[in-house]
Amino acid sequence: MEIKNIAFIIVFLAALGFFTFSCRNLIRNMLVAKKKDNRFGKPGERIKKVLTVAFGQSKLFRDFKAGILHFIIFWGFVLFLFAVVEAFIQGFYSPFSLSVTGPFYSVVTFIEDIFGLLIIISVLFALYRRYILHIKRLEVDKHGKIDAAIILLMILMVCVAMFGENISSIANRGFVLSKYEVHPISLWLSHVFYTANPVYAGTFFEIFWWMHIIVVLSFLNYLPYSKHLHVLSSIPNTYFANLDEIRNTLKPINLEDESVEVYGAADIEQLSWKQILDGYTCTECGRCTQACPANTVGKVLSPRKIITDIRKRTFDKAPLLVDGKSNDEILSKTLVHDYITDLELWDCTTCMACVQECPVMIEHVDSIVDMRRNLVLSESQFPSNLNSVFKSIETNFTPWAFNAADRANWAEGMNIKTMAEDPNCDILFWVGCAGSFDSRYQKVTKAFASLMQKANINFRILGTEEKCNGDTARRLGNEYLAQMMMKENIELLNGYGVKKIVTACPHCFHSLGNEYKQFGGNYEVIHHSQLIQQLLDEGRIQLKDEGEKIKATYHDSCYLGRYNKVFDSPRETLRKISALELTEMKRNKTKGFCCGAGGGRMFLEDEDGGRINLERTREALETNSDTIASACPFCMTMLTDGVKHFEKTDQVEVKDIAEIVFENSK
Repeated sequence: MEIKNIAFIIVFLAALGFFTFSCRNLIRNMLVAKKKDNRFGKPGERIKKVLTVAFGQSKLFRDFKAGILHFIIFWGFVLFLFAVVEAFIQGFYSPFSLSVTGPFYSVVTFIEDIFGLLIIISVLFALYRRYILHIKRLEVDKHGKIDAAIILLMILMVCVAMFGENISSIANRGFVLSKYEVHPISLWLSHVFYTANPVYAGTFFEIFWWMHIIVVLSFLNYLPYSKHLHVLSSIPNTYFANLDEIRNTLKPINLEDESVEVYGAADIEQLSWKQILDGYTCTECGRCTQACPANTVGKVLSPRKIITDIRKRTFDKAPLLVDGKSNDEILSKTLVHDYITDLELWDCTTCMACVQECPVMIEHVDSIVDMRRNLVLSESQFPSNLNSVFKSIETNFTPWAFNAADRANWAEGMNIKTMAEDPNCDILFWVGCAGSFDSRYQKVTKAFASLMQKANINFRILGTEEKCNGDTARRLGNEYLAQMMMKENIELLNGYGVKKIVTACPHCFHSLGNEYKQFGGNYEVIHHSQLIQQLLDEGRIQLKDEGEKIKATYHDSCYLGRYNKVFDSPRETLRKISALELTEMKRNKTKGFCCGAGGGRMFLEDEDGGRINLERTREALETNSDTIASACPFCMTMLTDGVKHFEKTDQVEVKDIAEIVFENSK
């Protein structure tokens, strides 16, 4: 065995040992989290998600330029594993070559050359974007900038070392490629860097070979201490992500578990191991914060900071818990308050834009709501005006201070039966609190009910028996109150044998259709935009051939669109109206911008930054439409307020699609 092989084995075992030690610490620190979270079911679906998101890089291509850069670097490194394996085996046995694989070696060597060049170009462009162009979402603190530079330079050095090995090896063999070897770029470079008599090619090969080995092992051992830890954790994090059918639902708290000492999460111990893994996986790309409506208008919330603060707190506190050590300065602090402020948590609209954009499947909203739950249920620390909201839900079964006995007043004179009067129906119309009490949205309720009557649909309402669906309380962190509303509604619905529900409120739509299942409420729930489209398609609602010309733009509700992927029904419905010209806002569909009312923000004051609804209204007004179409009571309120702010009430109307269709129906 040569001295080279002995030296390599020593270096390799030392590096492998330290890497194992670092990974062991990461896993031990992750497991200080006590919240139960089973992410092991449906392995087939999880593997498919890994293939499409982690390896296919599907979410990265939502930002095409950055997606191309990352795709090249990622796949280049995956393919470089062949070169790394070859170099490592040569460390044990110097004469080894992957040429023993035959024709496969031709593919490997050709791809090495092509991707090697592409990676060098991509890394240089990435450095240019980050340090010359100063792309806003990539701006991080000094430590983050240094860390990114180290990683990118290491990647560059790996490529340089690989090319150095190849061109030196080719030159040392008299500029002749071995059997099956296809190195077009390296062959050309070998002639550029070496003369016809390359005396020192063998020496330089050894230098570049050691450079390759040292940089790869250094890169591997630097990762556990870098924000680029995601290189190791992104595939597991994607595999263990919530599956699509529950991805946008909140997990319930078992309020009957007497062993629970803290509700929600005040610190890392009350998080789940997956939430800690989310922290490990954040690469600080900034896509989440760039998409965040609160951050866009200048509020303090940054979803990226929430996740990196979880990571920072884990690195600060977890080793102390694992080793049983004491440090008063660290242990006296908590994740909530000391690392993440209350205001950051209350700024969130739970619009899921951050989750939508994250390329490594981090679940920001779950962590934010868990921390809100702690503030509300364990500490009773929340904005003072929420006292009246929670009290009203508990006593009046609505977030507003309306009398529950007036819930069905909107239906007077419309000859609409309640379930109590006659439960024999095809579908239940869940009106919702806004549809029942808000004077503006009552018009929408009446318009939609009238459309169903025109279509001869056999529907009922619950009337005064209907209660708040629980969404507002749940997103605000009051899980106890939310579950109380949900369970009471489920008992009522199941008692009537309800199977199918239609609602005009996306928050009711999401809650009834997705989260009620957690407590035994299994119903087919459709949104009124879906039913209206169906009735139009079936010819059960007839539209006028002509009408007053309308130029409209449609605003996607987060809970209808991003949460439940209902994008087309409202648009197809509007396009069926001959007098209507539909135009899109700059941010639409999966990239739609929140109105600012979700997550209970409808009932909170704007304590910092600008107003989200004004940003969205400004964008709507830029389309020069005379009508802003919506399909959500919260969105309607926020957009109407925005139009008033810009003093455009005389020129622009905000209408629900049900109203627009009703006005244009025969």
